[in-house]
Amino acid sequence: MFLAKKVRIQPTPGQEQALWRSAGAARWVYNWTLAQQEDNYRRGRKFISDGVLRKKLTRLKRTVEYVWLNKISAQTTKQAVKDACDAYKRMFNGQSRKPNYKSKKRSKPAFYSRYYRFRTNGCQIYLEKIGWIQTSEPIPVSDKYCNPRISFDGKYWYVSVVIDMEQEQSELTDITIGIDVGIKELAVCSNGMVFKNINKSAAVRKREKRLRRLQRKVSRKYEMNKEGNRFVKTCNIVKVEKSVRLLHRKLTNIRTNHIHQATNAIAKTKPGTVVMEDLNVRGMMRNRHLSRAIAEQKLHEFIRQMKYKCEKFGATFIQADKWFPSSKMCSSCGKVKSNLKLSDRIYECDCGLVIDRDMNAAINLSKLAICT
Repeated sequence: MFLAKKVRIQPTPGQEQALWRSAGAARWVYNWTLAQQEDNYRRGRKFISDGVLRKKLTRLKRTVEYVWLNKISAQTTKQAVKDACDAYKRMFNGQSRKPNYKSKKRSKPAFYSRYYRFRTNGCQIYLEKIGWIQTSEPIPVSDKYCNPRISFDGKYWYVSVVIDMEQEQSELTDITIGIDVGIKELAVCSNGMVFKNINKSAAVRKREKRLRRLQRKVSRKYEMNKEGNRFVKTCNIVKVEKSVRLLHRKLTNIRTNHIHQATNAIAKTKPGTVVMEDLNVRGMMRNRHLSRAIAEQKLHEFIRQMKYKCEKFGATFIQADKWFPSSKMCSSCGKVKSNLKLSDRIYECDCGLVIDRDMNAAINLSKLAICT
């Protein structure tokens, strides 16, 4: 099976400048491709394939104005064209919204490296036109590496690469686990495992409190340095904004790590089948009272990780229909309680069942695997 490996890299100052140049070139080519597609669409013409735009980009490199693109790996710029075209195709197919232009200030710096030039030698990797770069840990040796990408998270540079790895042969149990995810608790499993909401922990709340203070601080500094209708960015504002970015990064890492720990704990019980709901996250985000809490839980990421970890251990992963009444159905008699409110945390049925609402939903999901 194919699994991605993400490792921190430690470039020298000269190599870091080359990484920034490649990331900037990839961003510029991506925006150039979107501009070409949008101009073509306004004229009422057919979609331009990425092959046509790649040839146009090659001719553009021969001009004096854009000769700087020749210093960047050709595969990096060509892949940026393909990524932009794929984003436009997904919009027309209804799979995503209209792609946005990448911003130098707000977008994540990242670029693609040529996969058949990518090599590893212990704690070093080789990138085309950059050279050998030190890594913090070794990358597993493989005959073929796919889709190597370099990215910057605001503090460190990382390389992520897809590796063809052998699937682990594990002896699975015949147990079926139903998992109900939510806001009060991250996940409640039918086997009794409960994973807390990490956003209610002291570590997250402490950092969120500091984040609010820093955001107010930078807002006041902008107002103090306002000149007419223009805001002046001082050195102190830059320092505070960097602290804000690092705090956002820390919070994201805490939440992602918690999800990894929860999904690993479930997968290592070696269940035969795992059942989860196919959540309508976009619809849930329309509730302005719960949208922030839902976004911080990273429910889509939880489902994604659970899916690939089941595949890794050989377990069967089933997603129930998004309209399956797992919370409203009684896990004992099967009666659906249509008037159940979100504030009702205890499920009470006429048959005499009194049970926690989330545990009831998890049991219903586990029973769904028997019916399918």
